Amino acid sequence: MIELQEAQKAFIQQKGDYAVVAITKHGVELARKLGNSFQNADVYYMAKFEKGDERNKDIQLFTGSVRLLLPSLFEAYKGLIIIISLGAVVRMIAPILKDKKTDPAVVVIDDKGEHVISVLSGHIGGANELTKEVAAALKARPIITTASDVQETIAVDLFGKRFGWIWDSAEKLTPVSASVVNEEKIAVVQESGEKDWWPYGRPLPGNIQPYSSIQEALAQKPDAALVVTHRNLSKDETKILHNGVLYRPKVIVLGMGCNRGTAASEIEAVIDETLEELGFSKKSVKAVCTIDLKKDEAGLLEVVNKNRWEFIYYTPAELNAIELQNPSETVFKYTGAYGVSEPAALLYSGAEQLALMKKKSGNVTISVAVIPH
Repeated sequence: MIELQEAQKAFIQQKGDYAVVAITKHGVELARKLGNSFQNADVYYMAKFEKGDERNKDIQLFTGSVRLLLPSLFEAYKGLIIIISLGAVVRMIAPILKDKKTDPAVVVIDDKGEHVISVLSGHIGGANELTKEVAAALKARPIITTASDVQETIAVDLFGKRFGWIWDSAEKLTPVSASVVNEEKIAVVQESGEKDWWPYGRPLPGNIQPYSSIQEALAQKPDAALVVTHRNLSKDETKILHNGVLYRPKVIVLGMGCNRGTAASEIEAVIDETLEELGFSKKSVKAVCTIDLKKDEAGLLEVVNKNRWEFIYYTPAELNAIELQNPSETVFKYTGAYGVSEPAALLYSGAEQLALMKKKSGNVTISVAVIPH
């Protein structure tokens, strides 16, 4: 049992990603129901409503003010589902809010379980989606007030998130979002990345226009722009970011080989130098691919773990299935494959040709491919 006192940080036992919190008799029933519906949720409610089966159900009881519990939950969980009045929740979480990019999702349910309200971090934190799921579980009405959701238009801060796209900078998210929901003239320029980003089964809103290039979009003088590319923009092209957001899709595949024991610093230096030469953004790297002989190569593992890239390795037979322009007998002698970096990049990317055939630098060999979509 958690005994809450002033100036005390609650000791919680987190198992799931979401916390369900209740402080009333009816709220406890709703919390228990949600605990059964959401396997990834931990339930917390006041000890005076104890039913005797809480230990078996991993339900955590607390005494004292729930206001003292919320800061610990706020830090630990991806989302909070709180069965307390909306006004009370707003007052309790106000002092602990930090940033929209890091604050957890907060969803509030009324005591009768009739309304589920998205309160905080609707987009980035996932509160809007969580609201819909909770409402479905309770057969309640979801309340979502985010303008882009209500109008069924592009959510600028979520654009491409399900594919792993990231922003180059969050500086213009707010003004560009305002332009979108106010139905101003919006340009979308996509050079790479997944194409099925529009989630609604109808045409794009009339104020949103796709363009095949940045220069074409600039010529139309849009009020705001969404640019999706793995390329570094030229000085002239950056004009579109005056009121624009640049998204980096995960499309770059690095095929790599290296001598045994090559330091991570040397490997990463070659990667950085190569991407700079190609004019590609490091933020768009998706995977490093190599031969299975290198699956335990410490330097490679350090680099991919540091950058949170996928690490893929293939057998010599898989690599030899790719036709190479310049197969190497020397590489075959030592690895059983006629090439490593080139076929590995082609295998993973599915590209017909490489952006960089092969570059040898010190102890490292690198090839680069771009995933076609």
